[in-house]
Amino acid sequence: QVQLVESGGGLVQPGGSLRLSCAASGSIFSIYAMGWYRQAPGNQRELVAGITSGGTTNYADSVKGRFTISRDNAKNTVYLQMYSVKPEDTAVYYCNARLGSYHSWGQGTQVTVSS
Repeated sequence: QVQLVESGGGLVQPGGSLRLSCAASGSIFSIYAMGWYRQAPGNQRELVAGITSGGTTNYADSVKGRFTISRDNAKNTVYLQMYSVKPEDTAVYYCNARLGSYHSWGQGTQVTVSS
């Protein structure tokens, strides 16, 4: 099993930048596909970005060109670099680890985009 802890959320102005981190422990991090999801009030949780164990990435259309997901297997950490943030990016952001049918979630970190 893998345990996940997110950090880096906060209040940011529209057009600003923010970097989220997700530290993993308890298992071999490099074999997991990792993802960032978000959930705004009243909305379903949605995939923001994903990265496979081999480094292949995918993004939601709404964040393409603005967000970048990356992983550092030596540090057991996955990152979400957010640029040009918009008010509609406001949500709780969750880190996810997946291996086959196994999923693990972090506790979430709040991102608020507001002037």
